[in-house]
Amino acid sequence: MEKINLGVIGAGLWGESHARIFSTHPLSNLVAVCDLNKERAAEVAARYGAPKYYENCEKLLEDPDIQAVGIATPDFAHREPFIAACQAGKDILIEKPLATRPEDLEAMREAFLNSKSRVMVDFHSRWNPPFVIVRDDIRAGSIGDVISMYYRLNDRIFVPTQMLSWASKSSIMWFLGSHTIDTLRFFTGSEVKRVYSLSRSEVLTRRGIPVPDVYQSMLEFDDGVIATIENAWIIPDTNPHWNDIKLNVLGSKGMFNLDLTGNQAIERFLEDKSDHPDLLVMPVIHGKYMGFAYESIKDFIEKLVTREEFIAGFEDGYRVSKVVLAVMESALERKPLDVDYS
Repeated sequence: MEKINLGVIGAGLWGESHARIFSTHPLSNLVAVCDLNKERAAEVAARYGAPKYYENCEKLLEDPDIQAVGIATPDFAHREPFIAACQAGKDILIEKPLATRPEDLEAMREAFLNSKSRVMVDFHSRWNPPFVIVRDDIRAGSIGDVISMYYRLNDRIFVPTQMLSWASKSSIMWFLGSHTIDTLRFFTGSEVKRVYSLSRSEVLTRRGIPVPDVYQSMLEFDDGVIATIENAWIIPDTNPHWNDIKLNVLGSKGMFNLDLTGNQAIERFLEDKSDHPDLLVMPVIHGKYMGFAYESIKDFIEKLVTREEFIAGFEDGYRVSKVVLAVMESALERKPLDVDYS
């Protein structure tokens, strides 16, 4: 079977994950890596066997050998490479969120609608086995009608203070809240119609990062389901994993409780530390890259070949970004707001 030739735009932490899978999947070839930092582009290209590297995404998109691209630039920097990729006729895997500004979001939608590009948004939680089990049971009617949901998805303070140099240009709502909202949409098959959110800014502001520490939000869906979500960027670095994850789904005939924090199935105690090794997100098993964060990238490649519909398409990304914008505006105005999808 003919392989798909792929390029990566943005060679940071997640862009390297794209390169890792593009270079090892049996249905793909990694052709080129692009990053504004030319040395970083060259480093990642060399590490994963890409014959070309660029510091300008337009040059990569002019490459006739490349059929599709992964866009993994920072949250606020998706507009230009996405529009250019649409205009170049490339198929696209783009990291969430689509955009952090309304004008960027609308420009990207126009570019997508005027192109022939196939677009997948990397909401990789849709490949998380516990979440898929919940979604499938909900769709099968196992817990009756969904009545309410609660989802807490928080990050250690290491993420905005050390891991991300651009945290001040994003927020926890863009970085994790977009996953939170999409997961609940995935469960219900319904859209958020109204939000009410509160935020607080103390810890990160004192560290010179002018973004809220936490959002606590209520969502009302078209089908009547109500949900409470919490997204924070300041949990202690002593937390056993990057994320603090708790989820409850209450139905008319049953309930799900999920505690995925720290992958509690394994505890590892060493001389200098104790932790919980990754089982679900990105473990390496017998030298192969496994886990749901990699499975979504693999699925993008496979659906390029089979021409099947993507599990998370452009419209999913567009609607989630609209909800996040409403949540952030609600927190600023301290009042409920309807979500405007127009």
